[in-house]
Amino acid sequence: MACKVEELEFPFCREVNAEYEKLAKIGQGTFGEVFKARNKKDRSLVALKKVLMENEKEGFPITALREIRILQLLKNENVVRLIEICRTKASAFNRFRSTFYLVFEFCEHDLAGLLSNANVKFSLGEIKTVMQQLLNGLYYIHSNKILHRDMKAANILITKTGKLKLADFGLARAFSLSSKEGGNRYTNRVVTLWYRPPELLLGDRDYGPPIDMWGAGCIMAEMWTRSPIMQGSTEQHQLTLISQLCGSITPEVWPGVDRLDHYGKLELPKNQKRKVKDRLKAYVRDQYALDLLDKLLNLDPKQRLNSDNALNHDFFWEDPMPADLSKMLGQHTQSMFEFLAPPRRRGPQPHHAAPKPAPPNPDQHFERVF
Repeated sequence: MACKVEELEFPFCREVNAEYEKLAKIGQGTFGEVFKARNKKDRSLVALKKVLMENEKEGFPITALREIRILQLLKNENVVRLIEICRTKASAFNRFRSTFYLVFEFCEHDLAGLLSNANVKFSLGEIKTVMQQLLNGLYYIHSNKILHRDMKAANILITKTGKLKLADFGLARAFSLSSKEGGNRYTNRVVTLWYRPPELLLGDRDYGPPIDMWGAGCIMAEMWTRSPIMQGSTEQHQLTLISQLCGSITPEVWPGVDRLDHYGKLELPKNQKRKVKDRLKAYVRDQYALDLLDKLLNLDPKQRLNSDNALNHDFFWEDPMPADLSKMLGQHTQSMFEFLAPPRRRGPQPHHAAPKPAPPNPDQHFERVF
Protein backbone atom coordinates (compact mmCIF):
# COMPACT_ATOMS: atom_id res chain seq x y z
CA MET A 1 0.00 0.00 0.00
CA ALA A 2 2.83 2.36 0.99
CA CYS A 3 4.49 1.98 -2.36
CA LYS A 4 1.19 2.72 -4.14
CA VAL A 5 0.70 6.01 -2.21
CA GLU A 6 4.19 7.12 -3.21
CA GLU A 7 3.48 6.39 -6.85
CA LEU A 8 0.26 8.42 -7.04
CA GLU A 9 0.35 11.33 -9.49
CA PHE A 10 -1.33 14.70 -8.80
CA PRO A 11 -1.06 16.67 -12.04
CA PHE A 12 -2.78 19.80 -10.66
CA CYS A 13 -0.80 19.96 -7.40
CA ARG A 14 2.90 19.78 -8.23
CA GLU A 15 5.66 18.60 -5.92
CA VAL A 16 7.20 21.64 -4.24
CA ASN A 17 10.81 20.41 -4.08
CA ALA A 18 10.79 19.48 -7.77
CA GLU A 19 9.62 22.96 -8.78
CA TYR A 20 11.14 25.36 -6.21
CA GLU A 21 14.35 25.82 -4.25
CA LYS A 22 13.94 27.38 -0.79
CA LEU A 23 16.34 30.29 -0.20
CA ALA A 24 15.44 31.85 3.18
CA LYS A 25 12.73 32.04 5.83
CA ILE A 26 11.07 35.47 5.68
CA GLY A 27 8.05 35.12 7.96
CA GLN A 28 6.56 33.21 10.87
CA GLY A 29 3.35 33.48 12.86
CA THR A 30 0.30 31.56 14.04
CA PHE A 31 -0.39 30.87 10.33
CA GLY A 32 2.89 28.94 9.87
CA GLU A 33 6.06 29.85 7.99
CA VAL A 34 6.85 31.78 4.80
CA PHE A 35 9.94 31.14 2.66
CA LYS A 36 11.59 32.98 -0.18
CA ALA A 37 12.15 30.47 -3.00
CA ARG A 38 13.30 30.29 -6.61
CA ASN A 39 11.49 28.60 -9.49
CA LYS A 40 13.94 25.97 -10.76
CA LYS A 41 12.81 26.33 -14.38
CA ASP A 42 12.57 30.08 -15.05
CA ARG A 43 14.63 31.29 -12.00
CA SER A 44 11.84 33.69 -10.90
CA LEU A 45 11.39 34.37 -7.18
CA VAL A 46 8.29 33.29 -5.24
CA ALA A 47 7.06 33.19 -1.64
CA LEU A 48 6.04 29.78 -0.24
CA LYS A 49 3.50 29.87 2.60
CA LYS A 50 3.35 26.57 4.46
CA VAL A 51 -0.17 25.40 5.40
CA LEU A 52 -0.19 24.34 9.08
CA MET A 53 -1.51 20.77 9.27
CA GLU A 54 -0.33 19.68 12.75
CA ASN A 55 -3.71 20.09 14.46
CA GLU A 56 -5.81 18.76 11.58
CA LYS A 57 -7.51 15.43 12.17
CA GLU A 58 -10.10 15.82 9.44
CA GLY A 59 -8.17 16.63 6.31
CA PHE A 60 -7.28 19.99 4.80
CA PRO A 61 -7.82 23.00 7.14
CA ILE A 62 -11.06 24.87 6.43
CA THR A 63 -9.32 28.22 7.11
CA ALA A 64 -6.74 27.50 4.40
CA LEU A 65 -9.51 26.46 1.99
CA ARG A 66 -11.26 29.78 2.63
CA GLU A 67 -8.03 31.72 2.04
CA ILE A 68 -7.35 29.86 -1.23
CA ARG A 69 -10.91 30.38 -2.46
CA ILE A 70 -10.78 34.12 -1.72
CA LEU A 71 -7.34 34.52 -3.36
CA GLN A 72 -8.57 32.70 -6.46
CA LEU A 73 -11.48 35.14 -6.68
CA LEU A 74 -9.40 38.32 -6.21
CA LYS A 75 -7.35 39.45 -9.21
CA ASN A 76 -6.02 42.98 -8.75
CA GLU A 77 -2.65 44.74 -8.97
CA ASN A 78 -2.95 45.72 -5.27
CA VAL A 79 -3.74 42.21 -3.99
CA VAL A 80 -0.98 39.59 -3.73
CA ARG A 81 -1.24 36.98 -6.51
CA LEU A 82 -1.62 33.29 -5.69
CA ILE A 83 0.25 31.34 -8.39
CA GLU A 84 -0.50 27.74 -7.40
CA ILE A 85 -0.75 25.23 -4.54
CA CYS A 86 2.09 22.71 -4.19
CA ARG A 87 2.74 19.71 -1.92
CA THR A 88 5.55 17.59 -0.58
CA LYS A 89 5.62 13.96 -1.69
CA ALA A 90 3.83 11.56 0.68
CA SER A 91 6.29 8.98 2.01
CA ALA A 92 7.09 6.89 5.08
CA PHE A 93 9.32 9.79 6.20
CA ASN A 94 6.25 12.08 6.69
CA ARG A 95 3.82 9.26 7.65
CA PHE A 96 2.31 9.54 4.14
CA ARG A 97 1.00 13.01 4.91
CA SER A 98 1.85 15.70 2.40
CA THR A 99 2.63 19.24 3.49
CA PHE A 100 0.96 21.89 1.34
CA TYR A 101 2.34 25.27 0.27
CA LEU A 102 0.61 28.31 -1.21
CA VAL A 103 2.89 29.78 -3.88
CA PHE A 104 2.73 33.59 -4.20
CA GLU A 105 4.44 36.20 -6.34
CA PHE A 106 7.47 37.49 -4.43
CA CYS A 107 7.49 41.01 -2.94
CA GLU A 108 10.79 42.34 -1.61
CA HIS A 109 9.46 44.16 1.47
CA ASP A 110 6.61 44.47 3.93
CA LEU A 111 5.61 47.87 5.29
CA ALA A 112 6.48 47.02 8.90
CA GLY A 113 9.99 46.03 7.79
CA LEU A 114 10.45 49.26 5.84
CA LEU A 115 9.19 51.42 8.72
CA SER A 116 11.51 49.67 11.19
CA ASN A 117 14.54 50.82 9.16
CA ALA A 118 15.51 54.41 9.99
CA ASN A 119 17.37 54.67 6.67
CA VAL A 120 14.10 54.30 4.74
CA LYS A 121 12.61 57.77 4.48
CA PHE A 122 9.24 58.35 2.83
CA SER A 123 8.49 61.80 1.37
CA LEU A 124 4.91 63.14 1.60
CA GLY A 125 4.35 62.28 -2.08
CA GLU A 126 5.60 58.72 -1.46
CA ILE A 127 3.31 58.31 1.57
CA LYS A 128 0.42 59.37 -0.68
CA THR A 129 1.34 56.64 -3.17
CA VAL A 130 1.45 53.98 -0.42
CA MET A 131 -1.95 55.03 0.95
CA GLN A 132 -3.52 55.41 -2.48
CA GLN A 133 -2.55 51.85 -3.41
CA LEU A 134 -3.64 50.49 -0.01
CA LEU A 135 -7.06 52.16 -0.36
CA ASN A 136 -7.32 50.94 -3.98
CA GLY A 137 -6.77 47.39 -2.75
CA LEU A 138 -9.43 47.81 -0.05
CA TYR A 139 -11.88 49.35 -2.55
CA TYR A 140 -11.40 46.32 -4.79
CA ILE A 141 -11.85 43.64 -2.10
CA HIS A 142 -14.81 45.44 -0.48
CA SER A 143 -16.46 45.81 -3.91
CA ASN A 144 -16.10 42.03 -4.22
CA LYS A 145 -17.76 41.60 -0.80
CA ILE A 146 -14.58 40.43 0.98
CA LEU A 147 -13.36 41.66 4.39
CA HIS A 148 -9.62 41.38 5.08
CA ARG A 149 -9.96 41.32 8.91
CA ASP A 150 -6.21 41.53 9.61
CA MET A 151 -5.06 44.94 8.43
CA LYS A 152 -1.61 45.77 9.81
CA ALA A 153 1.71 47.05 8.44
CA ALA A 154 3.23 43.54 8.34
CA ASN A 155 0.46 42.39 5.96
CA ILE A 156 1.14 45.16 3.43
CA LEU A 157 3.74 43.98 0.91
CA ILE A 158 5.70 46.29 -1.39
CA THR A 159 7.79 45.25 -4.40
CA LYS A 160 11.15 46.85 -5.20
CA THR A 161 9.41 48.79 -7.99
CA GLY A 162 6.93 50.29 -5.51
CA LYS A 163 3.82 48.16 -6.16
CA LEU A 164 1.78 47.63 -2.98
CA LYS A 165 -0.09 44.36 -2.36
CA LEU A 166 -2.57 43.47 0.38
CA ALA A 167 -1.49 40.07 1.73
CA ASP A 168 -2.34 37.38 4.31
CA PHE A 169 -5.99 36.60 3.72
CA GLY A 170 -5.94 33.90 6.42
CA LEU A 171 -8.66 35.69 8.42
CA ALA A 172 -10.55 37.11 5.43
CA ARG A 173 -14.17 36.19 4.70
CA ALA A 174 -17.05 37.08 2.42
CA PHE A 175 -19.65 39.42 3.94
CA SER A 176 -23.23 40.35 3.20
CA LEU A 177 -25.21 43.43 4.17
CA SER A 178 -27.40 42.12 6.98
CA SER A 179 -31.07 42.07 6.13
CA LYS A 180 -32.22 39.15 8.24
CA GLU A 181 -33.59 39.54 11.78
CA GLY A 182 -30.72 39.91 14.24
CA GLY A 183 -28.14 40.65 11.53
CA ASN A 184 -24.91 38.72 10.78
CA ARG A 185 -23.11 36.75 13.50
CA TYR A 186 -19.44 36.94 12.47
CA THR A 187 -16.70 36.29 15.03
CA ASN A 188 -15.23 39.43 16.61
CA ARG A 189 -12.00 37.62 17.56
CA VAL A 190 -10.22 38.99 14.50
CA VAL A 191 -7.66 41.73 13.71
CA THR A 192 -4.37 42.07 15.61
CA LEU A 193 -5.14 43.91 18.88
CA TRP A 194 -3.27 47.14 18.09
CA TYR A 195 -5.25 47.59 14.85
CA ARG A 196 -8.60 46.30 16.16
CA PRO A 197 -11.46 48.80 15.82
CA PRO A 198 -13.65 49.80 18.80
CA GLU A 199 -16.77 48.00 17.50
CA LEU A 200 -14.96 44.62 17.59
CA LEU A 201 -13.52 45.32 21.05
CA LEU A 202 -17.09 46.05 22.22
CA GLY A 203 -18.36 42.72 20.89
CA ASP A 204 -20.01 43.69 17.58
CA ARG A 205 -20.70 40.64 15.38
CA ASP A 206 -22.62 42.38 12.60
CA TYR A 207 -19.75 44.35 11.07
CA GLY A 208 -18.49 45.20 7.58
CA PRO A 209 -15.82 47.13 5.61
CA PRO A 210 -15.39 49.87 8.28
CA ILE A 211 -13.31 47.41 10.35
CA ASP A 212 -10.65 47.41 7.60
CA MET A 213 -10.84 51.21 7.27
CA TRP A 214 -9.89 51.62 10.95
CA GLY A 215 -6.80 49.50 10.25
CA ALA A 216 -6.02 51.68 7.22
CA GLY A 217 -6.13 54.75 9.50
CA CYS A 218 -3.74 53.12 12.01
CA ILE A 219 -1.34 52.19 9.18
CA MET A 220 -1.53 55.69 7.69
CA ALA A 221 -0.54 57.27 11.03
CA GLU A 222 2.33 54.77 11.27
CA MET A 223 3.78 56.14 8.01
CA TRP A 224 4.86 59.16 10.11
CA THR A 225 5.20 57.77 13.67
CA ARG A 226 7.12 54.68 12.38
CA SER A 227 5.51 52.58 15.11
CA PRO A 228 1.92 51.39 15.86
CA ILE A 229 0.02 54.29 17.43
CA MET A 230 -2.03 52.35 20.04
CA GLN A 231 -0.19 49.43 21.62
CA GLY A 232 -2.58 47.95 24.13
CA SER A 233 -1.72 44.86 26.20
CA THR A 234 -5.34 43.74 26.69
CA GLU A 235 -8.70 44.51 25.08
CA GLN A 236 -9.54 46.78 28.03
CA HIS A 237 -6.22 48.62 27.67
CA GLN A 238 -6.74 48.98 23.91
CA LEU A 239 -10.18 50.57 24.43
CA THR A 240 -8.63 52.96 26.98
CA LEU A 241 -5.95 54.03 24.47
CA ILE A 242 -8.59 54.49 21.76
CA SER A 243 -10.70 56.65 24.10
CA GLN A 244 -7.67 58.76 25.05
CA LEU A 245 -6.93 59.44 21.36
CA CYS A 246 -10.40 59.50 19.79
CA GLY A 247 -12.53 60.73 22.71
CA SER A 248 -14.95 59.00 25.07
CA ILE A 249 -17.15 56.29 23.57
CA THR A 250 -20.74 57.40 24.20
CA PRO A 251 -24.12 57.08 22.44
CA GLU A 252 -23.90 60.84 21.74
CA VAL A 253 -20.89 60.44 19.40
CA TRP A 254 -21.78 56.88 18.36
CA PRO A 255 -25.53 56.22 18.26
CA GLY A 256 -26.37 52.62 19.17
CA VAL A 257 -23.02 51.80 20.81
CA ASP A 258 -24.86 51.04 24.08
CA ARG A 259 -26.51 48.05 22.35
CA LEU A 260 -23.15 46.27 21.78
CA ASP A 261 -22.56 43.23 24.02
CA HIS A 262 -19.53 44.52 25.97
CA TYR A 263 -20.58 48.18 26.30
CA GLY A 264 -21.68 47.84 29.93
CA LYS A 265 -19.05 45.24 30.85
CA LEU A 266 -15.83 47.11 30.06
CA GLU A 267 -14.57 50.30 31.69
CA LEU A 268 -14.76 53.17 29.21
CA PRO A 269 -12.92 56.38 30.17
CA LYS A 270 -15.30 59.32 30.61
CA ASN A 271 -14.85 63.00 29.68
CA GLN A 272 -12.09 62.31 27.15
CA LYS A 273 -11.84 64.89 24.37
CA ARG A 274 -11.03 63.84 20.81
CA LYS A 275 -7.31 64.54 20.21
CA VAL A 276 -6.47 62.76 16.94
CA LYS A 277 -5.24 65.92 15.19
CA ASP A 278 -3.60 67.42 18.30
CA ARG A 279 -1.67 64.26 19.18
CA LEU A 280 -0.51 63.51 15.66
CA LYS A 281 0.29 67.01 14.38
CA ALA A 282 3.83 66.79 15.84
CA TYR A 283 4.50 63.95 13.35
CA VAL A 284 2.05 64.71 10.54
CA ARG A 285 2.66 68.25 9.34
CA ASP A 286 0.17 68.13 6.46
CA GLN A 287 -3.35 69.42 7.25
CA TYR A 288 -5.02 67.27 4.56
CA ALA A 289 -3.32 64.16 5.98
CA LEU A 290 -4.51 65.01 9.49
CA ASP A 291 -8.06 65.50 8.23
CA LEU A 292 -8.06 62.13 6.41
CA LEU A 293 -6.63 60.39 9.50
CA ASP A 294 -9.32 61.99 11.66
CA LYS A 295 -12.05 60.68 9.33
CA LEU A 296 -10.57 57.14 9.14
CA LEU A 297 -10.26 56.91 12.93
CA ASN A 298 -13.93 57.77 13.53
CA LEU A 299 -15.32 55.83 16.49
CA ASP A 300 -18.69 55.27 14.81
CA PRO A 301 -18.25 52.73 11.97
CA LYS A 302 -21.25 54.25 10.14
CA GLN A 303 -19.50 57.64 9.99
CA ARG A 304 -16.02 56.25 9.25
CA LEU A 305 -14.81 57.09 5.75
CA ASN A 306 -15.11 54.26 3.20
CA SER A 307 -12.35 53.48 0.69
CA ASP A 308 -14.08 55.27 -2.21
CA ASN A 309 -14.52 58.55 -0.29
CA ALA A 310 -11.01 58.24 1.16
CA LEU A 311 -9.54 58.00 -2.37
CA ASN A 312 -11.43 61.18 -3.29
CA HIS A 313 -10.09 63.07 -0.24
CA ASP A 314 -8.14 66.29 -0.94
CA PHE A 315 -5.02 64.63 0.56
CA PHE A 316 -4.46 62.81 -2.75
CA TRP A 317 -5.29 65.77 -5.01
CA GLU A 318 -3.23 68.61 -3.52
CA ASP A 319 0.52 69.19 -4.03
CA PRO A 320 2.74 67.33 -3.61
CA MET A 321 0.99 64.74 -5.77
CA PRO A 322 1.57 60.96 -5.22
CA ALA A 323 5.19 60.18 -6.18
CA ASP A 324 6.81 57.06 -7.64
CA LEU A 325 8.38 54.80 -4.98
CA SER A 326 10.88 52.96 -7.18
CA LYS A 327 13.68 55.57 -6.93
CA MET A 328 13.63 55.62 -3.12
CA LEU A 329 13.28 51.81 -2.83
CA GLY A 330 16.05 51.37 -5.42
CA GLN A 331 18.51 52.77 -2.86
CA HIS A 332 17.86 49.72 -0.64
CA THR A 333 19.06 46.40 -2.04
CA GLN A 334 18.24 44.28 1.05
CA SER A 335 14.74 42.88 1.55
CA MET A 336 12.97 44.31 4.60
CA PHE A 337 10.40 42.18 6.42
CA GLU A 338 9.09 42.55 9.97
CA PHE A 339 10.28 38.99 10.74
CA LEU A 340 13.90 39.91 9.86
CA ALA A 341 13.87 43.38 11.45
CA PRO A 342 15.07 44.36 14.93
CA PRO A 343 12.32 45.62 17.28
CA ARG A 344 11.13 49.17 16.56
CA ARG A 345 12.35 51.12 19.59
CA ARG A 346 11.00 54.13 21.43
CA GLY A 347 12.65 57.54 21.33
CA PRO A 348 16.02 58.07 23.06
CA GLN A 349 16.17 57.01 26.73
CA PRO A 350 17.64 59.35 29.43
CA HIS A 351 21.32 58.35 29.60
CA HIS A 352 21.28 57.83 33.39
CA ALA A 353 18.29 55.49 33.45
CA ALA A 354 18.88 51.82 32.74
CA PRO A 355 16.14 50.71 30.40
CA LYS A 356 13.89 47.95 31.78
CA PRO A 357 13.72 44.83 29.64
CA ALA A 358 10.44 44.79 27.74
CA PRO A 359 8.32 41.63 27.74
CA PRO A 360 8.48 39.73 24.45
CA ASN A 361 5.82 40.88 22.02
CA PRO A 362 4.52 38.79 19.13
CA ASP A 363 4.49 41.85 16.87
CA GLN A 364 8.12 42.71 17.71
CA HIS A 365 7.50 46.26 18.90
CA PHE A 366 8.00 48.10 22.18
CA GLU A 367 4.95 49.79 23.66
CA ARG A 368 4.61 53.30 22.38
CA VAL A 369 1.44 55.34 22.57
CA PHE A 370 0.58 58.48 20.60
